[in-house]
Amino acid sequence: MTQDIVDIDFAVIKSGAAMAAKKCDLAAAGMTITDERKQNIDFSVPYFDATQALLAKKGTGAKSLEDVKAKGLKLGAQASTTGLDYVKKKGFDPTEYADSPKELLALQSGQADVIVQDLPVVLTWLKKPEIAAKFELLTSLDTGEQYGIGLKKNADPVLLKTINDAITQAKADGTYDQIFMKWFGKKPGELG
Repeated sequence: MTQDIVDIDFAVIKSGAAMAAKKCDLAAAGMTITDERKQNIDFSVPYFDATQALLAKKGTGAKSLEDVKAKGLKLGAQASTTGLDYVKKKGFDPTEYADSPKELLALQSGQADVIVQDLPVVLTWLKKPEIAAKFELLTSLDTGEQYGIGLKKNADPVLLKTINDAITQAKADGTYDQIFMKWFGKKPGELG
């Protein structure tokens, strides 16, 4: 199928409003499947075991969320994300940024000492030499999250089946592993 990619604010995607307003048919946004989100949208079968990560300027000496708190470091998070929810549940009140580029900019400009973000995003950032030179992955936070493709609530069953079949087939025939290796340089289960 041909695709037309539309850039839409994450909060509008996870609320289901983007699909309900027919701004898009599917949401592929590294979106974690949660019970709260299932109230607003339907999800495909999981396609990615996700986790959160802490990215910090080099030299903080922190290795954990506990260290971030103990050292009084400024924590940033992307708004409307499970990373934000996770650190709030751990007692943090991070500065929220509208999207991941703004969150990274906050880290680069010193507005934040540490940010929480999906591990695949952090690993992608760290592939850039200018990022890797100044920032480091402190730790990954195993939150048990999985990504799914989002669809309009009460999705077209044929569309949902087509997506689920494609994900299942790619995992069965090795295509998924090849794509994963291409983007992350590791096999599934080896991140972090």
